[in-house]
Amino acid sequence: MVSRMFRLETEVDRARRDLLRRRLRDTNTAASPVLRALRGTPDEREAPLHVWALDANGDLAGGLVGHTWTTWLHVTYLWVDARHRKAGLGSRLLTEAERLATERACTASRVETWDFQAPAFYRKHGYEVVCVIPDYPPGITEYTLTKRLG
Repeated sequence: MVSRMFRLETEVDRARRDLLRRRLRDTNTAASPVLRALRGTPDEREAPLHVWALDANGDLAGGLVGHTWTTWLHVTYLWVDARHRKAGLGSRLLTEAERLATERACTASRVETWDFQAPAFYRKHGYEVVCVIPDYPPGITEYTLTKRLG
């Protein structure tokens, strides 16, 4: 008989987080014919993707942090220092990330951004809004955008 007594804990625990993530991936993979058909383990199918822009002094001028998973690029962060904005650096970072993702057999890309950040920037680069969440956080709208690559 399974015990119905549970102790709940609320501390941040990275080891448990990673264990939970692995178990959820295993459950999802077992339940999905599409995920089962993909080559490699879930960890092998997800790979970090970083693109950095350094100025003449070697200082960080901008960067893109994301990852590829199955056939998708997920752009997590894209930032350009205020001194270098409006010079095309964000476009170069995004284009390079999409190129690298395509080399990894990605066919699509996704990004979340807030209304005061860059929805127009992503639309200019061929992304389409697929989700809008008003008041996330309060007073701000979050957009999820996707793009077909290749």
